[in-house]
Amino acid sequence: MSNLPSEPEFEQAYKELAYTLENSSLFQKHPEYRIALNVASVPERVIQFRVVWEDDAGNLQVNRGYRVQFNSALGPYKGGLRLHPSVNLSILKFLGFEQIFKNALTGLSMGGGKGGADFDPKGKSDSEIRRFCCAFMAELSKHIGADTDVPAGDIGVGGREIGYMFGAYRKAKDRFEGVLTGKGLSWGGSLIRPEATGYGLVYYVGHMLEYSGAGTYAGKRVALSGSGNVAQYAALKLIELGATVVSLSDSKGSLVATGENGITVEDIQAIMAIKEARQPLTTFQHDGHVKWIEGARPWLHVGKVDIALPCATQNEVSKEEAEGLLAAGCKFVAEGSNMGCTLEAIEVFENNRKEKKGEAVWYAPGKAANCGGVAVSGLEMAQNSQRLNWTQSEVDEKLKDIMKNAFFNGLNTAKAYVEASEGELPSLVAGSNIAGFVKVAQAMHDQGDWWAKN
Repeated sequence: MSNLPSEPEFEQAYKELAYTLENSSLFQKHPEYRIALNVASVPERVIQFRVVWEDDAGNLQVNRGYRVQFNSALGPYKGGLRLHPSVNLSILKFLGFEQIFKNALTGLSMGGGKGGADFDPKGKSDSEIRRFCCAFMAELSKHIGADTDVPAGDIGVGGREIGYMFGAYRKAKDRFEGVLTGKGLSWGGSLIRPEATGYGLVYYVGHMLEYSGAGTYAGKRVALSGSGNVAQYAALKLIELGATVVSLSDSKGSLVATGENGITVEDIQAIMAIKEARQPLTTFQHDGHVKWIEGARPWLHVGKVDIALPCATQNEVSKEEAEGLLAAGCKFVAEGSNMGCTLEAIEVFENNRKEKKGEAVWYAPGKAANCGGVAVSGLEMAQNSQRLNWTQSEVDEKLKDIMKNAFFNGLNTAKAYVEASEGELPSLVAGSNIAGFVKVAQAMHDQGDWWAKN
């Protein structure tokens, strides 16, 4: 609408969903769902507030804080908090919108939301981080709760920040409850939560390999971007399952393996320590088995690859990079990041899937492939409600089941609603979008959030 400011990231997320719904038989079979889409695309509530805090020099600083409570038809609002200077309402609306349908695909009782602030944690002292988190939670605590809205971590928000925020909430409300996920194990956290998004991504792609007849991970070359939690634990699980990891990256550039052995477990452990200290990958010491490519993403520099897993941030695979991955022999692309591929890149992958049939690249969207993180957040909420802690193997088995169900839900929904020619792999992006949307739309209808004209 022309009276509204441009929100490019949110508009992209909406267009991707709307495009796949329009290009399926969903609206032909259920034209009333167009009304549901119009309603679901407007957040139930948007909260914006100022965050005033004091730096180490005694200077007053002010930032903008946000919480987009997008949809609660399936359960309490659920989604991360992002601290990054790029944070604005468009980015948080895009993330919150994606979160609605991602959470629906987990099968757990969670709505969708997202929040954060345009605060840059890089270069800040521990005391400054603490003061900011306490000031941020002083306002956010008025709008969240274990049965209302349960935030988690995201870019710039790890275990330390969750701890400071949880402590601030507990003091403000005089309640110890599961109001945040990603907590420490001794105060309500869940095993496998840090690993969950990366592990879940690998489990999901494992089903893609198996269904398409490509076998297991053994001997596969995998390109990853990012070097945070998602990329770190995906890389470790890939190596455990016999794959070769050929790249990692951060905002400064990319590390690309030069030899046959790829990036090792020891490399990843060293990178974990670097990132824990909030240092760039340029500080990584190596013996020449990797090379540093300044200012570039890895996709056009990795040589032959079988699988590409973008795990850094949104829009990190462009049309040109998608074409480069196809030329490099890539057969599987799955997003560990949210909206990791541009619409043009997705179009390249989807057109190839239609044209090349069983020999094509197969693309999986983030709302399905990376839903393992929020799934284990949901399991953490369940443990908090029961006042119980599950074992690592219990959580891991539940995560495997959730990722399997997310894969087959998207797959079977695509078969039901998306026309495909003989030998063509089902569209996971269309199937996942439709499956998540239908579940949310039906719940909204049942609760009176939208209705069709009699």
